[in-house]
Amino acid sequence: MGKPSKIRARAEGGKVEVKALLAHDMETGRRKNANGETVPAWFIQEVQVRHNGEMVLHAYWGTAVAKNPFLAFSFEGGKVGDALEITWHDNLGDSRTDSTQVV
Repeated sequence: MGKPSKIRARAEGGKVEVKALLAHDMETGRRKNANGETVPAWFIQEVQVRHNGEMVLHAYWGTAVAKNPFLAFSFEGGKVGDALEITWHDNLGDSRTDSTQVV
């Protein structure tokens, strides 16, 4: 399991704006280390975001996403105090879930 994600969720005018920084090294499988050996692919494959338990975003990622990816989106229907949960799964079977409240 990786380091905690940094998540901010702000409600304004019936919409919730979400900004998250997901901590993950994201290797493409094409980079070579100092010894000339290929570093194996290691990347987030799936991201799910739930608002009060209901899915509001479901994304599939690949090797083209940068290290410590930044995710930003908005959705309607949230309010201050609601629960928001972000879960990711990577290609090596690791996963992490972080949560916050909408402010």
